[in-house]
Amino acid sequence: MRRLERFSLLLLAVWLVAPAGAHAVLDYSVPAARSTVRVAPNEITLTFTERLEPAFSSVRVLDAKGKQVDNGDARIASADATSLHVTLRALAAGRYRVIWRVLSIDAHVTKGEFTFDVAP
Repeated sequence: MRRLERFSLLLLAVWLVAPAGAHAVLDYSVPAARSTVRVAPNEITLTFTERLEPAFSSVRVLDAKGKQVDNGDARIASADATSLHVTLRALAAGRYRVIWRVLSIDAHVTKGEFTFDVAP
């Protein structure tokens, strides 16, 4: 193989692999994952390491029985395309599960979940 062909193949391989590291990773949340809060939040905010595609990003909040307790109004912040928000109904004391799935602008899907507790 000629030197130019090998170099071209190497560049192609680097180009194909490089975007794999650019996924939107959950940076932090409010309330924080695995935290206990004394006052029930009115909203969940998830902040990611990459900008998100609004039409393909979602978050749900479930109570201990699996009932959805968010208002179904997940949205990307207009001022910060890395933040996903959803408002909540009035939460009682207990454990809640936050389930998210996002598509970053580089077309990579990531998903995850965490819990937080509302103290009695």
